[in-house]
Amino acid sequence: MRKKKILIVDDEKDILELLKYNLEKAGYSVLTAKSGEQALESVKKEKIDLILLDLMLPKIDGLEVSKILKRDNQTEFIPIIMLTAKGEESDIIIGLELGADDYITKPFSPKVLVARVKAVLRRLEEKLESKKVIQIEGLSIDILNYKLMLEGKPIKLTKIEFNLLRCLVTNPGQVFTRDQLLNKAWNEETFIGDRTIDVHIRRLRKKLKSASKFIATVRGIGYKFESDEK
Repeated sequence: MRKKKILIVDDEKDILELLKYNLEKAGYSVLTAKSGEQALESVKKEKIDLILLDLMLPKIDGLEVSKILKRDNQTEFIPIIMLTAKGEESDIIIGLELGADDYITKPFSPKVLVARVKAVLRRLEEKLESKKVIQIEGLSIDILNYKLMLEGKPIKLTKIEFNLLRCLVTNPGQVFTRDQLLNKAWNEETFIGDRTIDVHIRRLRKKLKSASKFIATVRGIGYKFESDEK
């Protein structure tokens, strides 16, 4: 079985060495980075299972690294545990709102940190397993393999259409603005008008046929996935 690969991002050498030692002792494969730029490069080259991310980094700080990772559909599912000397409630809230899965304030116990890593990875596996294939009436949505079936027949979606559907269906009842959907569907740092979402939603609804009823328009705000099934 492949070892889970942890990326530690911190500009303090002593912390990198301490965490690397304890995580490797716990059976993980460990990579390290001393800056946000190095972290993003590592994520491009390696299959990372979890990131321990310090907020106070030179140039690109931890919050910006988290933003970049969470708006890319290739990396948005990588769990992030924030490491920070900041214990203020506002800093913790900002990090969690950006998509961090947990936080640990310095100084910390290595044993506690390893336990938190195990807990976050376990929750992720349970979440992915439960959401691997979503069944809703005549729809079958294979989240991980980008496949959609309607009444037993395959429906071909573009990558953008599938990203939009995945975002909506994995968050039933949650209203997404057009800007939020843009961030979920596009990776490129190019300007795209928010009304572009309306065009893709129309195309997606057309392909979903009778199942298009699940995608509800919230006037003046955006869209949500609406279904009676839990």
